[in-house]
Amino acid sequence: MGAVRKVASYLGLGGAEQYDEAYGGDDDYGDDDWMPASERAAKRWQSTGEPARIVMVRPQKYDDALTMGRHFREGHTVVMDVASMSTAEATRMVDFAAGLAYGCEGRIERIADKVFLLTPANVEVSTA
Repeated sequence: MGAVRKVASYLGLGGAEQYDEAYGGDDDYGDDDWMPASERAAKRWQSTGEPARIVMVRPQKYDDALTMGRHFREGHTVVMDVASMSTAEATRMVDFAAGLAYGCEGRIERIADKVFLLTPANVEVSTA
């Protein structure tokens, strides 16, 4: 028995033999309920008849991430210019924005020096 299994056994996290039902025994979740993450995100931000908004954010300090995050979670495209921030805070802000975009199934792209575009899942960006 390996060390990990010994620790799991000690903590009461034994193997699969301790469960009564086999995995996948009931069929509560049919194949018709499954949909890709991108479609779920697009449904979350479906058009409500309002025109799309693009919000320009020029954060001065890392605390301004809340404002940027609120706009993005509301389904708006955000252009974030971190040129007026110190390098350390700008790096933290971009890291936060990347995590936010990933968590909300959106995208982040650098469009200029210290300028980034955050787009929700239902927005397509093309270069023509």
